[in-house]
Amino acid sequence: MGDGMNSDEGPQAGRPLVVLVGAPGAGKSTVGRRVAEQLGVAFVDTDLLIEASSAMSVSDIFVTLGEPEFRRREEEAVASALLSQRGVVALGGGAVLSAATRSRLSKHRVVWLRVSMSEAATRVGMNTARPLLLGNVRTKLSSLLDERTPLYDEVSSAVVDTSDRKLREVINDVLALAIAPADRADRADDTQAVEDAMDV
Repeated sequence: MGDGMNSDEGPQAGRPLVVLVGAPGAGKSTVGRRVAEQLGVAFVDTDLLIEASSAMSVSDIFVTLGEPEFRRREEEAVASALLSQRGVVALGGGAVLSAATRSRLSKHRVVWLRVSMSEAATRVGMNTARPLLLGNVRTKLSSLLDERTPLYDEVSSAVVDTSDRKLREVINDVLALAIAPADRADRADDTQAVEDAMDV
């Protein structure tokens, strides 16, 4: 995993409490929204920011303008969100493909919602709103995971597995990481650290 925030930094007023990354089907939007509700802060999905500023859906941008243009707009949306948002931010699955975005994420608390290929395929199904997954969903998901997993690992300061787990368990883990001191959040693979941070 990447170093994430420096160990002497805690969540600050000028940055998101937590940034969520992960593959399609990992549950970034669902988990992020619920975590934000629990904390009483704003939730931002950068895909929705892109759609709002473009007055087009993500799939329409891909079809009419192409993936490079979508990635350019995505990089801008992520940069804006990281500068202006104070709550929970969920990034699109491919946002980590941008080197500039990966560099920006090094200054933030980033939680990778990790999901297995089979679980992601089950959750995504035949959702035609995901243009990169049209066709053979399993094959394309496998390819995406092969390409992006090292990048999720690079940018994340914490990992929460979502496969074969209840939504409430995942939300609780992310909540604990969002409010924990940075050095505790950076040891997210340590189950005891998560439990201690939640004080349960």
